[in-house]
Amino acid sequence: MSLCSKSFRINVFEIFSIIVLVGSFSLRIGESKNVQVLKKDSKIDYSALNCRKHSALLTDFGGVGDGKTLNTKAFQSAIANLSQYASEGGAELIVPPGKWLTGSFNLTSHFTLFLHKGAVILASQNESDWPLIAPLPSYGIDQNLTDGRFSSLIFGMNLTDVVITGNNGTIDGQGAPWWDKFKNGLYKATRPFLIELMYTNELQISNITLTNSPFWHVHPVYCSNVVVQGVTILAPVEVPNTDGINPDSCTNVRIEDVYIVSGDDCIAVKSGWDQYGIKVGMPTQHLIIRRLTCISPDSATIALGSEMSGGLQDVRIEDITAINTESAVRIKTAPGRGGYIKDIFVRRMTLKTMKYVFWVSGAYKTHPDDGYDPNALAEIKNINYRDIVAENVTIPGSLTGYANDPFTGFCISNVTMTLSEEAAKELSWNCTDIKGVSKNVTPKPCNLLTEQATDCSFPEDKLPIETIQMKTCSAKEVFL
Repeated sequence: MSLCSKSFRINVFEIFSIIVLVGSFSLRIGESKNVQVLKKDSKIDYSALNCRKHSALLTDFGGVGDGKTLNTKAFQSAIANLSQYASEGGAELIVPPGKWLTGSFNLTSHFTLFLHKGAVILASQNESDWPLIAPLPSYGIDQNLTDGRFSSLIFGMNLTDVVITGNNGTIDGQGAPWWDKFKNGLYKATRPFLIELMYTNELQISNITLTNSPFWHVHPVYCSNVVVQGVTILAPVEVPNTDGINPDSCTNVRIEDVYIVSGDDCIAVKSGWDQYGIKVGMPTQHLIIRRLTCISPDSATIALGSEMSGGLQDVRIEDITAINTESAVRIKTAPGRGGYIKDIFVRRMTLKTMKYVFWVSGAYKTHPDDGYDPNALAEIKNINYRDIVAENVTIPGSLTGYANDPFTGFCISNVTMTLSEEAAKELSWNCTDIKGVSKNVTPKPCNLLTEQATDCSFPEDKLPIETIQMKTCSAKEVFL
């Protein structure tokens, strides 16, 4: 099946056997209703920011993996029980193979959620299983969504040292009913994310598959020291707002080795919306994105904005592959945003079948309400692109700033773009109210990107998040 098919969906093998486990745990845990079988001392090794001293199975707290029984209370009970070990080496909750239907649940500090291969956490399609929570301070309440927002499926706030990982287990948001209701304009609250962590230091999401979120898939917001690694994210390409990963007002973030198919931006870097984001004033900064593969016919490989009112700075993007995607690294803002996007560095991109390669817009006009200041203009400067090969391109570049406040400091070097048959019908380059330089760019860029002799820069230093050393941890292996 083509990944870009409108009937795109993920097939998960049916689990027929009963999960069993025997052996000692370092926790005192309740007796499971399921028969348990475990090969003695069998373990799966995995990499994590921190390992845990204590471990337990979801079935030990009443979990039933039949795809029908609601397991919200089992998750909540397990995490509440395991939270008491936060100061004693932390705890790991293992989700065995099976289909585990659940509503929203909250994580705790010094905690690992580990999904075995064949484990599928299924999001409930009953809205009553998703509580309403307070709006994000840097976004306010959308005037069209006055009831606020639904909690994400997996949520946490004010935490330290959280790991969500596995050996490629799956979290399925079962988003179709949410998408249909949104399409018909029936919501008064923002749809839920699949994973959202707020005000969290030391967050890892790795080696899992995320699919069919009602809204964005991964949303760390007001977080620091975040690693997203080896994650696959899959959503139908025709469904809007199914962004892959959206770091939002976060510092020290590493996103690498991820594969995303989406109906919206594969990665969107954000920092708040209009006057709310300006007031909170928390930038996203010191972010590296590398080895991303993206398919998104109607949106961006990586979007910077449009909600960027707290500022975006020191973003490093390298070794990117995009196929059948609308644009590459897109910058989008609007009057009223304020903030800044600066010190952006992009290199080594391979692009195939793109509408735009370079796309910068100062006219992305969505606003939460009418309280924004139209004179709050974003500062856009020091934007560097280099070493790009693009095939089957419709529009090489569209860069548009503000008439009285141009976007400055663009640099584009060593870029080869092969145009599509459609390209002859379009203006090759469109540049307005921007200033910058270029070197060795084909097709020849607009006159506002004057020729220079040197390549664009890319930092040689490493960000602190790049130097973090993972530990080798282990989870008890569960067999069908």
